Formats: sequence, C-alpha cells, structure tokens
Amino acid sequence: MPVELDAIDAKILDLIQKDASMSVADIAERVGLSSSPCWRRIKRMEEQGVIDRRVTLLNYDRLGLSFEVIANVKLQLPSRENLEKFEAAVDTWAEVTECMTVTGAVDYVMRIVTTDMQAYDDFLRDKILGLGLVSDIQSRIIVNVSKRTTAAPLGLISPYVKPASD
Repeated sequence: MPVELDAIDAKILDLIQKDASMSVADIAERVGLSSSPCWRRIKRMEEQGVIDRRVTLLNYDRLGLSFEVIANVKLQLPSRENLEKFEAAVDTWAEVTECMTVTGAVDYVMRIVTTDMQAYDDFLRDKILGLGLVSDIQSRIIVNVSKRTTAAPLGLISPYVKPASD
C-alpha cells in the first residue's frame, strides 16, 4: 500500500535520489524547511520504507566493467524448489546486478556486468549452466546505454501527493 506523501516529501525524495550525499541543511534549504523538520521527514520516510537505502553509483567503464548482457533464462522445471535454488545462487553472483522473475516464455531476465566476452562465457558456463537447472539462456549484449537511472518516476505519484503541511 503506497505511503501518503506531501509535496515537500516528494521534493526531498527527488533531491536525495539524485544526490544522496547532500547534507540535511542543503536539502532543507532547497525545500524551504529548517534542518530539524527536514531531518524528521527523511527519518519518517526511512522508517516507512519509502527510502530503502542510499548508495553510490559507480562508472562501470572506468572500472573496466564495460561488458553488459541482458540474459533471458528459462529453467528446465520452474518448480518452487528450483526457483528458490536459482534465486539463492543468483544472490551470490556479483556479476548479476539485476534479476527479475517475469511472465512469458522465460522465467528470469538478468542484467550481468563483467569485463569482457571471455569473462561472460566463463560466468555462463561455470555459474548459470553449472547449476544444472537451466534449459535455455538467450543473451543480448548491450552495445550502448542511452539512459541509466535509478531515480523513481516521482511525477507519476503527483496526483496522490497531499499539500505540504510544514
């Protein structure tokens, strides 16, 4: 169930999802609050689970991690036990930056980041296929990323945002 937010909450979220390193004082100034009420709002949104965590985004290319793949994975038998085994294994693989259960002809869509084609082939053979659970995997090598964001589309919730109370 969505949490009710007002316009100031939405502004705070917009600011911190773009730059989580901003100080509370800077955020407060930009949204028209003093630091204490701003800090309380941030804490409340953390407690409500609206703010899940704060992270630093790294530049994959600068780190030599420029080989990205979208992999569609079909399990041999998508039973509860096999789904749980697969997901537990995926959770331990650093190369997998996203894994989603999907509807349709495949069971999972994964984003895999590694150094090059050989490293991906090793990952594919040793880890994914090495589980013995996968019947098919279709790999799409990412040639260019034209957009990458972790920002939630806050504009979509604006009809549900209540007027600011502070």
